[in-house]
Parts: sequence; C-alpha cells; structure tokens
Amino acid sequence: MHARLRDGCVIPAHPLALTTARTLDERRQRALTRYYLAAGAGGLAVGVHTTQFAIREAGLLQPVLELAAETASEADERPLLIAGICGDTKQALAEAGMAKNQGYDLGLLSLAALPDATDDELINHCRAVGEVIPLFGFYLQPAVGGRSLTRSFWRRFAELPAAAAIKVAPFDRYKTIDVMRAVAEVDRGKEIALYTGNDDNIVLDLLSEYQFGEVRLRFVGGLLGHWAVWTRKAVELHQEIRSLQGAAPTQLLARAQQITDANAVLFDVDHAFAGCIPGIHEVLRRQGLLENIACLDPLETLSAGQAQELDRIQHSYPHLNDDVFVAEHRDEWLR
Repeated sequence: MHARLRDGCVIPAHPLALTTARTLDERRQRALTRYYLAAGAGGLAVGVHTTQFAIREAGLLQPVLELAAETASEADERPLLIAGICGDTKQALAEAGMAKNQGYDLGLLSLAALPDATDDELINHCRAVGEVIPLFGFYLQPAVGGRSLTRSFWRRFAELPAAAAIKVAPFDRYKTIDVMRAVAEVDRGKEIALYTGNDDNIVLDLLSEYQFGEVRLRFVGGLLGHWAVWTRKAVELHQEIRSLQGAAPTQLLARAQQITDANAVLFDVDHAFAGCIPGIHEVLRRQGLLENIACLDPLETLSAGQAQELDRIQHSYPHLNDDVFVAEHRDEWLR
C-alpha cells in the first residue's frame, strides 16, 4: 500500500448520492465508486469535504464508508481506501477506529475542528490518531473551513512515524511551498507521499519540481474534488505528465489554464465556493450517474448563473470531459 501511495495515482474525493427525499441512494453511490475504478483511479477518498462533512450528523458516515469498501472489493486490484477523519480527538479516534475496522488504509485528517489549538496540541492530536490508522495529512483551504497551519507544524507532522502522505490544499502558493519546504527539511521526508489538493492549480502542481538545496520534491498525484468528475480524463492527464521527458509542451500548459477555468465554475468561485458540491453533482447528473444534485442541506444548491457557466465550459473544453466513456458504461455501473 505504501509503495503504491508513494508511486502516485489519481484519487477522486467521493461525492454522496441522495434520493429526492435526501436519503442515501445506495445504487447510485455504488455506481459512482464503480465509475472511478473503471476510469483508472488508484484510490478513493470517502467521508471527506466532497462527501459532505454533514454525513456525520446525518448518521451516514458508517454506511457510506461501508458501501465504498464493499464496492471497491469488486475491482481486480483493490484501490487505496482513504477515510476522512474529523472532529476533536475523541471523535477523530472513533472515526479512525471505524475506518480501520472497515479496511481503510489511511485517514485523511482534517484539523478544522481545532481552530485555536497550538502546534503542540495539534501534534498530540495527530499522534493519537496515528496510533490507530496511518495518516494522510490535510491542509484544507480556509474558504471551506480549514485553518492556517505553520511550516513548523508540518515539519513536526512529517516526523511522525504514522505520517504516510499529505494532501496540500490551501489554494495558496506560499502555503503550498511551506509544506514542501517542511517535508524537505526532515530526515524521513522521502517517505512522505505528496498529493496536490489545489484544485485551482492541478496541472502546474503535478509538473513542478520543488528544490530546497540538494532536496528535490514533486507531487506524485492528486486527491481532488475536481477529479470526482471527468475522472477518466484525469487519469490520462496524470499518466501524460508522469511520462514527460523534459519540458512540458505548450499545449499542456494551455490545458492547465483551461482546467483551472473549469474548476472555477465547478467550485463556484464567483460565489465564495457556495455551489462547490452542487457543481460536481450537476456534472454527474448530466452524465446520468446521479439522479439529482441534492445535498444534505436543502439550501445548498447551484448558484445563480452556475448552470450557464457549466454549459460554457462544456462547450469550450469538450476535450476535458469523459461523457462518451460514461455513456458507454453507465448502465453497467448502475446495475
């Protein structure tokens, strides 16, 4: 598992499929998992922001984790299973134990519930959870509930024996470099698998090499909400970048900006990310994988003009979507 993690792969953040009554749609939830695996994803992140943190209050965390693990077992090669872990230490330990018991490989550890904790308190929290399940560190952007984390924290996190990977998702160049530099400064930095979570900078993150003296680091893959849609194209993109010899071709740099433009629409940047999850749902609904765009919060829906913007990126960048691939296999996944 650790070798595959360090080698790098595409890890979609798994959405939540709901009926019109806002109950779990098990058939379509399984279909989404089958889609990601058929598209070539090397892992699944479940119970994370894209799955909606509110599944905990709704009593859906355990069934959603179970469905993904059961469906993933159908694959010829089981993917990496990453469970989102939230809350204070008591809650995080309970969620880590639940995920471990269901066969999850790592816990994507959100620190959003500890906004005022010191670095010492955060590290003690991480160390405790790491005694239950290997850790996938998570720098969540503040716009969707994350908190600022110091370079010193990330240096100490990378030194934890349980730290296996970090998702770097502050949507901030300076803070991204903070994490990379922190990992470069510790002896076991080479053991940490670095995954971009910067949906606003996916291609350039994957193309870039970070140099700190003699130490060179790269993102080996991505764990992204953006990759919950058009996943087949994401896998092809990841393979294309990994196979590059020398400088990136100009057309790939142009595609980088197109993907960022598309992400701005999916994540509803114009309205401070209010329609982030509904934007993902709408693409999956148009492809026939979801029945609707319902979220657990009835007020969480597409923002004004977001549907029209989705039309625009669909028309402007048809090469970014995998509509044909989905149409060919959708009925098989919905069985």
